[in-house]
Amino acid sequence: MTIDPSLSPERIAEAETLIRPHIRHTPIMRIDMRDFGAAAPREVDLKLEFMQHSGSFKARGAFTSLLTREIPEAGVVAASGGNHGAAVAYAAMRLDVPAKIFVPSVTSPAKAERIRSYGADLVIGGDRYADALAASETYVATSGALAIHAYDQVETLVGQGTLGKEIEDDLPHMTTLLVAVGGGGLIGGIAAWFRGRVKIVAVEPDGAPTLHEAFKAGSPVDAPAGSIAADSLAPRQIGQLMFPLAQKYVQPPVLVTDDEILAAQKALWAGARIVAEPGGATAFAALLSGKYVPGTDERVCVLVCGANTTAVKFD
Repeated sequence: MTIDPSLSPERIAEAETLIRPHIRHTPIMRIDMRDFGAAAPREVDLKLEFMQHSGSFKARGAFTSLLTREIPEAGVVAASGGNHGAAVAYAAMRLDVPAKIFVPSVTSPAKAERIRSYGADLVIGGDRYADALAASETYVATSGALAIHAYDQVETLVGQGTLGKEIEDDLPHMTTLLVAVGGGGLIGGIAAWFRGRVKIVAVEPDGAPTLHEAFKAGSPVDAPAGSIAADSLAPRQIGQLMFPLAQKYVQPPVLVTDDEILAAQKALWAGARIVAEPGGATAFAALLSGKYVPGTDERVCVLVCGANTTAVKFD
């Protein structure tokens, strides 16, 4: 498998300029791991991308797609575990485009409500992301709407790659970046930007090891789709477009358990008042659990990528 030439740093930089008026430059928080139970001091940077419009990094890919492709009268359609659907719905609302979003039944109520709040037509399509994707493809065939894929589409990867550029702009001396993996659009776009200039560590739930299984097989293959993070990190296969990038530029995945993800969620809230959904806390789980131990000279950034959860309630 070869890397698609469209997935270039030059195109990512062009996309960043295009979507910049529509997205937030999210902040960096520097923490000391002693505040999270570590015995020795260890500075780590957290990229707070969960503060992005629609509650996750997905807005970057959504705006890139809608601003670079011709939109038919029928509008756009997306299949999603929740975050991609919310992002497409948000971008469509801002750009005055009709949107229909297909989600599986495992989608969290917080994500479903967010999609509805942006004015999109929400459809429950089956129990897993693959079911929602199939339902969306049937709708595309009959309606003529434009499909916006959650992770396996050039525009989506290019848009997510703008996050890599933003992190490098803010942390030029970073050596290591921990990124949660579902379908791979985020880590693939980031890998397309950095091209080996930093160590990119993939982190997956052990109940949804899509990239782990692909590395073992040498190509994308069906993997289990369970885990506490199933509404954001559990597609059937890793993306075809991102896999050559992962083979060349991404470290073999670190697998974390549901208990470790839950512990990371709780620790982020207790130690930094960060509310992260399970998928958003997965990369931090690798560090907190000791599944990933940085070297002495590593300058580590952990991407906290989503916060569409009702874990904290104010009523």
